[in-house]
Amino acid sequence: MTGYNRSMTDQTQPALEDRGDDADVLRIDRPPRTLRELALERMRAAIIDLRFKPGERLVERTLCERLDVSRSVVREVLRHLETEGLVDTKSKQGPIVAILDRASAAEIYEIRTLLEAAAVAACAERADAAAVAALGEALDNIEAAFAKGDPRATLHASTRFYEVIFLSGGKHVAWEVVQRLNGRISRLRAMTTASTGRAVTGPARLRAIYEAIRARDPARAAAACREHLAEAAAIADRLLAELEAAAAGA
Repeated sequence: MTGYNRSMTDQTQPALEDRGDDADVLRIDRPPRTLRELALERMRAAIIDLRFKPGERLVERTLCERLDVSRSVVREVLRHLETEGLVDTKSKQGPIVAILDRASAAEIYEIRTLLEAAAVAACAERADAAAVAALGEALDNIEAAFAKGDPRATLHASTRFYEVIFLSGGKHVAWEVVQRLNGRISRLRAMTTASTGRAVTGPARLRAIYEAIRARDPARAAAACREHLAEAAAIADRLLAELEAAAAGA
């Protein structure tokens, strides 16, 4: 495995510990997040959770008041969310929540299928025991989140599941690509996981991927991944078609 869960802090830790008790007092385990990072995290979550609806205007003054940050921070956040595909800027309306159409969703699932099928096959070939254990833990968290009906925990655990797969399979550049699409992937994932029956089929599909990886069977893992994403893509297409029909009839 390629050290999928080692951070820079992990790598420097022994040197700090060798310096004695004072190191424990001085060590910073995690740098503090900036207001911009906090505002970005909350705006992203609000869009994915549909607290801001697709097509809804994002008024800077209102966001400044609700987030309790400056206008410059709000503008930076909106620009970043635009790069993630979660915000669009219209010439007459200004920033709005991006509307995800069926063609874009189909393309995202096509990209995911290509990248994820290759990643799970590589993971089945290369992952060591620690990676398989981390994957099993992430899957347990996904199943628990589904059982509790906690969509945010489901998204977090699902992201961790795929992170382990990509990085333990040595697909670091592919994971960077997926992360750039993560906002739109999360929107689709939130939509499909909330659909009827997905709480049963979703975890079952992921467990099939996990079992194939644990069995060191790349072909079976890739096939299970394709089946999982084909089902998710079909659900997303149906739900977006319903939303488009409702909007046309409004």
